[in-house]
Amino acid sequence: MKVLADDHSKIADSQLVEKCQLGDQSSFRLLYQRYQYKVRATLYKLCGSELLDDLQQEVFLKAWKSLPKLKNPQYFSTWLYRICWNVSCDQGLATKKDRQRKLARINQVKQSLEYDLAKSRHDSQKGLNRLHYQELIENALQQLSLDHRVVIVLHDLEDLQQKEVAQILSIPIGTVKSRLFQARKNLRSYLETEGITL
Repeated sequence: MKVLADDHSKIADSQLVEKCQLGDQSSFRLLYQRYQYKVRATLYKLCGSELLDDLQQEVFLKAWKSLPKLKNPQYFSTWLYRICWNVSCDQGLATKKDRQRKLARINQVKQSLEYDLAKSRHDSQKGLNRLHYQELIENALQQLSLDHRVVIVLHDLEDLQQKEVAQILSIPIGTVKSRLFQARKNLRSYLETEGITL
């Protein structure tokens, strides 16, 4: 059984996509297994946990239905992130007036940034100091627009290249760079006004 799994892991995404385009559902199952956790993590970072199962299902359903139109199978992962972004945008528009969902949407980003910032300061925040620090990070992230937040999620947390982020969001790479710069600047500026030097 392990040998079979290893064989599957050697099959390129593009080969699986081409089989899917011929109607091979088992190849799509393999793509799902490869990407389900990345898709789920990305959706969680952008939309929170409340509708996570539904959103994940929606992404893969859209992917299956749209696969015949994918002209460049080698760009499957970039294309799949694009679907995640579209689903996240739709969800964001549907819940724009709901403050609680907005807070849930940034929770994972907050935790990841908190970890990175704490590591860069070379000390561990504990007890009340840690709670205060988490609150500062949350407040800082609330200042960011979804456009700025998504470039941080895709580039800094998902480790995608700027070129790939640009393709996913259908924006020029220069816009990705400027949004990353501005988002980081805004976060740094807010935290420095609260006495945290990065």
